[in-house]
Amino acid sequence: MCGIAGFVTVRPGPDSDAALARMTGRLQHRGPDAEGFYRDAHAFLGHRRLSIVDVAAGQQPMTQESGELTLVYNGEIYNHAELRPELERAGHRYHSRSDTEAILHAYEQHGMDCLGYFRGMFAFALWDSPRRRLFCARDRLGIKPFYYYWTKGCLHSRRR
Repeated sequence: MCGIAGFVTVRPGPDSDAALARMTGRLQHRGPDAEGFYRDAHAFLGHRRLSIVDVAAGQQPMTQESGELTLVYNGEIYNHAELRPELERAGHRYHSRSDTEAILHAYEQHGMDCLGYFRGMFAFALWDSPRRRLFCARDRLGIKPFYYYWTKGCLHSRRR
């Protein structure tokens, strides 16, 4: 069990960092082992971690090699080890054994069609900074739900 939170905005405010810290702090019960933050001019992503898979190298938010894609994620991709050889043959380099990294590489390779490759329970938010695109998804059954809302030029995660 982990927790993700964040927002994307067209106009960041002076309190954006504090808002992200408050949002992520409210999820401490979901991830007592670690917390992490990603910020740029438009995206503010936070993560609370319960360390299970690749405890040493699976920290989040996770960014791929070029620094263009950043992911916060909750769940498990059961077939991530099966996806890895195909992605490595396509030129992707792994730096961990984490299923989180498999999501990043699958998105690089397949775009939003990457969802068709995943078997598991998950909710994630992936920030594609060059395109200024936030790609959010959850598993087909909603085992890991994802709540959000849009207000005043800002997309927020929503806690229930």
